[in-house]
Amino acid sequence: MISTDKEASGKMCGIAGEISFSGRAAPNQVNNMLEMLQPRGPDGAGVWAQGNVCLGHRRLNIIDLSARGNQPMHDPHLGLTIVFNGCIYNYKSLRQELEKLGHHFFSTSDTEVVLKAYAQWQENCLQWFNGMFAFAIWQREDNTVFLARDRLGIKPLYYHQNDNGLRFSSTLPSLLKCTGVPTQINERALHHYMAFRAIIESDTLFHDVHKLKPGHWMKVSQDGEVNIRRFWKLQSDPDDGERHEQDWQEELEKALFTSARRRLEADVPVGVLLSGGLDSSLVVGLLSELGQKQIHTFSIGFDNVAEQEGNEFRYSDIIAEHYDTRHQKIFAEHSELLAQLRPCIRAMSEPMVSHDVIGFYLLSREVSKHVKVVQSGQGADEVFAGYHWYPPMLEASDEKAFQVYADAYFSWDFEQLSKALAPRYREHNLALQYVQDYFKLCPAKLPVDKALLLDTAVMLVDDPVKRVDNMTMAFGLEARVPFLDHELVELAFRIPHRLKMKDGGKYLLKQVARQIIPNQVIDRPKGYFPVPALRQMQGEYLDLAREVFSRQVARERDIFEMNYIDQMLARPQDFTGPFGSKLWQVTLLELWLQEHNIG
Repeated sequence: MISTDKEASGKMCGIAGEISFSGRAAPNQVNNMLEMLQPRGPDGAGVWAQGNVCLGHRRLNIIDLSARGNQPMHDPHLGLTIVFNGCIYNYKSLRQELEKLGHHFFSTSDTEVVLKAYAQWQENCLQWFNGMFAFAIWQREDNTVFLARDRLGIKPLYYHQNDNGLRFSSTLPSLLKCTGVPTQINERALHHYMAFRAIIESDTLFHDVHKLKPGHWMKVSQDGEVNIRRFWKLQSDPDDGERHEQDWQEELEKALFTSARRRLEADVPVGVLLSGGLDSSLVVGLLSELGQKQIHTFSIGFDNVAEQEGNEFRYSDIIAEHYDTRHQKIFAEHSELLAQLRPCIRAMSEPMVSHDVIGFYLLSREVSKHVKVVQSGQGADEVFAGYHWYPPMLEASDEKAFQVYADAYFSWDFEQLSKALAPRYREHNLALQYVQDYFKLCPAKLPVDKALLLDTAVMLVDDPVKRVDNMTMAFGLEARVPFLDHELVELAFRIPHRLKMKDGGKYLLKQVARQIIPNQVIDRPKGYFPVPALRQMQGEYLDLAREVFSRQVARERDIFEMNYIDQMLARPQDFTGPFGSKLWQVTLLELWLQEHNIG
């Protein structure tokens, strides 16, 4: 057995590993992956190897800062070794339960609780966990490796399997550091990226490179047998009975406080990313009501472009002043935004087109200088029906619902896509086919409930949630998302949609918020993280796009129809939509491939 440890430890961070089907595992491959994961876990590294299995870990100290929480964590009595990324918020009560069952603990970490829970309940241990997690456990008894990912995919887990073995990592670029990982473009993923602005489900941009889907576990044997099973599925079963609105409001308020309280579990201070919108403002209000004082809050703004305002400080100021937070406003000038675009793209585990990704990157860089843990408002729009495409779904017929959704949600329709993509990627309308199949198979009765399920269980995971995890972890900052507590999400999907969608959306959440935070940030117009420069694609940003597509590798890659790209470069203002610049979307994909040296 090989074991190396440099103050290594368990908690947030990055994990990697190899299970060989044809001999001993290669620690050098795991070390290559860990080197790429260093930003996710700057506080230490550890590698453990036994025969055909090698596990690696990068640490960010959040809970049990001592060496007792080191990872990879090995329990010789149980014959188990774990690498764990995440946080189990109910680990203290779970520990008490396990102690009653006869387990003894040598650390105070939640990592050890996961290990002992697996020893006690095997794969059924996942039902006990409230939190965000991706982990791998080697079991000596049968030489298997058990991997799992949390219910809403807050923590990532990528893998590639071939005849020689299976390798896994917390990020795709890290996995690509292993020899033999393919980089052939996956047509379905390309279509999804263009239409949905995200690569979803188990796909990545590359053939035969996958994500373990949220709410799933995977068991890998030494002879190459791989079993994947689902352990959680979000159901849409709204209660349209006679229950009074006030009863729902009280239950929702209680669940929100419970979720926010759980996410205070840390041995370091917890801050808040404060945009000034309803969701992040409510998080500050909940924490204040829970007794948190002098909360660290952080907001970011950008230069205005034309008539488009680049910050929402006037709203975040209201909350900061109301709760007397330790507030920091971060202003990013054009020069800084442009200078940090490439490092931001290198930090993306997959191409992420949303303009606000650079905002989260720059914000996280500054926030990490002050705190190691932040709470964030992601997920509320999907869970509580805040987007503009939900009201049309109320009127949609069952037969046409998928098309109504696509018309409102897609960045490109298939006619546009067929002009932009190279001929070999034009044969099938794969994005529309996915939505049609989802709506057909979804057990929810009404089109609007199908759309809410799709957005929460799929789109949310691979766009805003992935964005926040990648950008915060680029600076060793742990982001927690109280609106995605799975018990809170389950409650939200029992609430009748008339109470979610009334008065423009998020009605019941707003009613709860009125009891907690100032009305000015509740009744304001809906805003988005504004990054005007990337929506306009003028000046230096247009120059960047021209430079990216002038390179020989871009011209030879054969993803895009280059004559169409040249039209976009000539008249970028003609290629914008409700989700921003289409030119930025294609540029981002090509630039991501270039920054990760994919030819």
